[in-house]
Amino acid sequence: MKQLDLQVIQQAQAWLGQGRGVWLCTVLSTFGSAPRGPGAMLVALDNGEHCGSLSGGCVEDDFLERVAAGYFTPINQVVRYGDGGLAPTMALPCGGVLDVLVEHLAPDDATRQHLAQIEQAFAGGELVARQVIPGTTQRSIRAGHMGDARVAVSDQEISIRIGAVQRLILAGLSPVAEFCAGFALSLGYEVILCEPRPEVLARLDLPGVQVHEVLPAVFIAEGGCHSATAVVALTHDPRLDDLTLLEAVRTPAFYIGAMGSMRTSEKRFERLQRIGGLDADAQQRIHAPIGLNLGSKTPAEIALAVMADILRVANGIDRQRL
Repeated sequence: MKQLDLQVIQQAQAWLGQGRGVWLCTVLSTFGSAPRGPGAMLVALDNGEHCGSLSGGCVEDDFLERVAAGYFTPINQVVRYGDGGLAPTMALPCGGVLDVLVEHLAPDDATRQHLAQIEQAFAGGELVARQVIPGTTQRSIRAGHMGDARVAVSDQEISIRIGAVQRLILAGLSPVAEFCAGFALSLGYEVILCEPRPEVLARLDLPGVQVHEVLPAVFIAEGGCHSATAVVALTHDPRLDDLTLLEAVRTPAFYIGAMGSMRTSEKRFERLQRIGGLDADAQQRIHAPIGLNLGSKTPAEIALAVMADILRVANGIDRQRL
């Protein structure tokens, strides 16, 4: 869905370049059934032309009708669709509820610069957070962090985290890595497998996964990570895992993890400190043992625990809140 939101921003820029003001909508929160989550975007013109989506269609149709009728004032505002929302749309057919940020963007240099920063973030540049002040026309961009909530709303400010499509780098192939790949693809991740052993790749069958016959550490050192990247070492092979971790901690990757028991992890940290000079701060970035403690035993269960922990960190949820 991030690719669709990139298209939204690019279409908005094209219309602004023609001297046309646009309406930009962003889903802030959903309750109950909802086909798109927080952060989903739509841009529209007064005549009904639009790009992107907020729901399965019912919200878009109502919104475009209201825009054409001049219903919205050109300030930052939050509207609700569903129970307790805009009359007469008091209930959606799916039973869900959506809170949507509505902004009017004027075709000026400040707006074009703002959208250019968003486009760069979606394309894999620096992670950013949009800050929008309700009841005004003020908006700004600051540096973002994966620990930030995807969307945070208060009476004074709305913050929306924006970045590239989330990426999962699998450092070597293993049964757990295979299941992680399937789960990650279902979650919309870009999945990259780095596996230098040709005999292992000979049996590979993972549709949708990008495969690089190279040491994971080499791929990472050559720029394979951005701030929306998770790196997982799941082979139990120190020749792959240790080098991967040493390179990964030098990158802005938001999640770095390695599989193994508590005893195995302690030995690994000792090696990383002794051989790679990894200090305490760098070690703190590594999740080892990896994953949530779900009592997992099988490769599929371990992979589920790994991806659940990655999702937790990506959504800015502290372990203490689980």
